Amino acid sequence: MKRIILDLPPTPNFISVKRTHYREGEQYAEQNCTGVYGWLFVIRGALSIGEGKSLWQVEKGQSILLLPDRHYISTASCHNETIFYEVRFDYLGPYREDDNLACSPPDRLASTTVYPLIISQYGALQHCARIERLLKRKMGLTAEEGPSEYWRGQQRFMELLHLLDEEQKDQHCTLTSVRRLAELTESYLRRCYEQELTNEVLAEALHFHSNYIVRCMKEVYGCTPLEYLIQYRLEQAMHLLSNTELSVAEVAERVGFKYAPYFSNCFSRYKGSSPMQYRKRQRAARIPGTNENECNHSLHDSTGHNLSARK
Repeated sequence: MKRIILDLPPTPNFISVKRTHYREGEQYAEQNCTGVYGWLFVIRGALSIGEGKSLWQVEKGQSILLLPDRHYISTASCHNETIFYEVRFDYLGPYREDDNLACSPPDRLASTTVYPLIISQYGALQHCARIERLLKRKMGLTAEEGPSEYWRGQQRFMELLHLLDEEQKDQHCTLTSVRRLAELTESYLRRCYEQELTNEVLAEALHFHSNYIVRCMKEVYGCTPLEYLIQYRLEQAMHLLSNTELSVAEVAERVGFKYAPYFSNCFSRYKGSSPMQYRKRQRAARIPGTNENECNHSLHDSTGHNLSARK
């Protein structure tokens, strides 16, 4: 998810806000390098918007920030009744784009002159009700004129930007806690891989629900804890097969597998060969002039027939 960063000052300047109601079949108007920012917040239905190769389906509770120097088009008509707010503002400084959500938030105490305002370009909002209430109040001010109304409007607009900035802080905190638990789980699996481990054991050891642990591991490492455990055990088995004289059954037991046949099946799927074939190849690779055919010689009888193929 891309983030847009505006370094303050200069301060963004509010231009307008409007609430738009589309019926089924209507679509968002094309926006071609308008020179101003457009922030859309959908409260019902969905908008289909594209820019270059990027396509967005902005649904209820989601928002999108349209940049001033890009060409946006509607990629589809509304399938249902759609209602959204559109806030337009300008900003005289350059914006920055950042795709790395895992990075630490900027240190706002590092500089006394620059405050980075961070807005997600597209995504779901957590404070939807607060934002909608603020926009309704903002709509009431735009119907009035005069210096007092102008300054109150600017104040409400800054409140909106502050809320959007807070959304990013909350998302960062969530990502940080997810990564921390995933790394804690990884560390525990590496320390205790020789023991019998289940999701229930992990939950008791780490003091989190097993479903949450699984979700964190999949989000950070792309696999479940048990999938990670099996792969780590097999990596340890590879080391033992290469550097010890332990039997396959002993290796399996050392790395946490109860049953040698199950270990062999897992190893074959992981490495594409049996544990014994892997050991022979590793040893052959250490002897100059020895090739894989020589390594496999013991699998053939004096007539050259492959014994491993016999049933």
